[in-house]
Amino acid sequence: MSKLFARFAKNESGATAIEYGLIAALIALAIVAGATTLGEGLSEQFNFVASELANSQ
Repeated sequence: MSKLFARFAKNESGATAIEYGLIAALIALAIVAGATTLGEGLSEQFNFVASELANSQ
């Protein structure tokens, strides 16, 4: 039984998979946050251009 626990303690493949999952989740979160910020900025720019065009006529 002690050999089973020793082998289980040495096995790090599960921990590595969890780490990769956490890294992927953080990257996805950063992409979503960046896209949201960029989208809001672009929306403001397009609204500004649209209002300037509407006022120039």
